[in-house]
Amino acid sequence: MIRNIDVALLRAFVCTVDHGSLTAAAAALRLTQSAVSQQLLRLERLLQAQLLIRDHNGSRTTPAGARLLERARTIVAMNDALWVEMTGREVTGRVRLGAPDDLIGTVVQPALKRFSSAFPDVELSVLSSPSPELMSALETGHIDLVLSEQLDPLPGHEQLRRERLVWIGARGGNAQRRTPLPVSLTAPGCAFRAVIAKALHDVGQPSNPVLDGEGTEATLAAVRADLAVGVWLESMVPEGLEVIPAGNLPSLPQFTIQLGLPSRFPASAATQMLAQEVRRELAAMNPSKRASESEAS
Repeated sequence: MIRNIDVALLRAFVCTVDHGSLTAAAAALRLTQSAVSQQLLRLERLLQAQLLIRDHNGSRTTPAGARLLERARTIVAMNDALWVEMTGREVTGRVRLGAPDDLIGTVVQPALKRFSSAFPDVELSVLSSPSPELMSALETGHIDLVLSEQLDPLPGHEQLRRERLVWIGARGGNAQRRTPLPVSLTAPGCAFRAVIAKALHDVGQPSNPVLDGEGTEATLAAVRADLAVGVWLESMVPEGLEVIPAGNLPSLPQFTIQLGLPSRFPASAATQMLAQEVRRELAAMNPSKRASESEAS
């Protein structure tokens, strides 16, 4: 038997969690406190589970409520984004997106181009920083949407794809054969740095940092000049570089690309629409195709 969940009930639940109390949620939803309370009761009866504990300290989720929260948040966001798309409602405001430097040109740039064309009245800004710094910026409200790279997926963030971290070098280059291994390191704070150090340490591979944290372009310049090897996500290996075949250097783990929205308040319609463009861009990428092109060149 098919069961349908009213999005209004999910919205009341998410809003109550985000605002911490029925009173604040009612004000945000422009409903009476009694109306919100009734919506929450209907949702709990429908799902046959207590979702919230309400006392003098406010509202907090039960284990069942915690399981529901992120999926409910996603459904509400998708509902709002679909409403905007299908009704042609004007989207305005500001969206501040955070992403690591290596995702700016490959993922963020085309997504922003499509978004700005569709919604020219939205003010856009981009913060480029290592993933740990971006997490802090999202929590403190300095950005509205974050695209991050994580060795271990973060709870509460949407997993968009998971793929290999690979060694890269200049086409036909010899840097990978030198001892100690010359390495072009990413910026301090980047999650890739610790992975590189561990991979080399585990196999006893001596290395020498030829360039240390001067930004993506400087990092790639050293690799293109065959002064060093570097690491990159498999589907995003820049033009003119190649993936170093497995077995020549220590194996590297997979990383997860995740999308994060604020947990303390609902995302705006503009933020939700930009998130959709980012999802679309990543879904269109084919890591195996790009890697084979690099290796065949």
